[in-house]
Amino acid sequence: MSNSFLNPVTTQTWANGRHIVRCVKVIQETWDVRTFCFMADQPIMFFFKPGQFVTLELEIEGQPIMRSYTISSSPSVPYSFSVTIKRVPGGKVSNWLHDNLQEGQELAVHGPVGLFNAMDFPATKVLYLSGGVGITPVMSMARWFYDTNGNVDMVFVHSARSPKDIIYRRELEHMTSRIENFNLHIICEKYGHGDPWAGYRGYLNHKLLELIAPDFKEREIFCCGPTPYMHAVKHLLECAGFDMSRYHEESFGATPPEVKADALEHAEQAADAPEVDIADQHQVEFTATGKSIRIAPGETVHAAAAKLGLMIPKACGMGICGTCKVMKLGGEVEMDHNGGITDDDVAEGYILSCCSVPKSDVRIEY
Repeated sequence: MSNSFLNPVTTQTWANGRHIVRCVKVIQETWDVRTFCFMADQPIMFFFKPGQFVTLELEIEGQPIMRSYTISSSPSVPYSFSVTIKRVPGGKVSNWLHDNLQEGQELAVHGPVGLFNAMDFPATKVLYLSGGVGITPVMSMARWFYDTNGNVDMVFVHSARSPKDIIYRRELEHMTSRIENFNLHIICEKYGHGDPWAGYRGYLNHKLLELIAPDFKEREIFCCGPTPYMHAVKHLLECAGFDMSRYHEESFGATPPEVKADALEHAEQAADAPEVDIADQHQVEFTATGKSIRIAPGETVHAAAAKLGLMIPKACGMGICGTCKVMKLGGEVEMDHNGGITDDDVAEGYILSCCSVPKSDVRIEY
């Protein structure tokens, strides 16, 4: 074909950072779950590692709020991405999104980030275990291998409350009908009148796992779901003698009680703590605004910014989402993160302000 028949395409590739996107489609998956699809006005190839997540930057009742959600679509559909969100009783953000986010609206997203993904743990045989809306990251992984004709033997086990709560049910059934290397198994906790169900009932247990995937010990396992589901699956596998180095998990739900307790304890200790000698304090300078402050040992870069009235975007506060990433221009910090930043970013000088504690005077580009 002559080059004269080819038109140049101007496009960009997604990189971790802040992006303005537009909601282009809203899909009602189940009675309380919706998928929101996004695109950029200027074409961007939204490539990411299946299983990673983004953080939505929202304004609710006049207050800025950040929330992280797994990307449920596959990077094999490169010019858009989707998140699938369950309406949670009393959930401020999920309810607002269900009630207010419509086609045509713009918002900012941060990401993608996340260590829980299919590409960093390659395997020829995988077992996907999910509960409820925790299906989203493993669905992204399964869609990727399905769309790219990956030579991966997939067993997909999903637990739902009832048949009406099965997210992506028709698509999953279509996938398993089309290819031999995708085997679907759905477990429903209960079912009601007029809600026929001929599949597995109850909860995932050792006997059921042996029936569904007798070779589960030979597989790489990716698991996501509510905290009780995660604990049960992990206990099941440990008791079965599974090699837990081949087990990977991502959790959904509220902040665990132990994390809240730790935060409360630290706050109480800080309130009761005596004044710190200035010689033991470290100066944090924010070069873009020309502001600086001295903080006590153990305080984070994010806390220093907040004291100066500088609001660095933050979502999780535990080094998971990567939203609070900033460039460190000088000094040393101790960063205790949970996968929200890549080794390449660290090598370039970036830190997560929410979990970085200065060990010397530091200079931050903000």
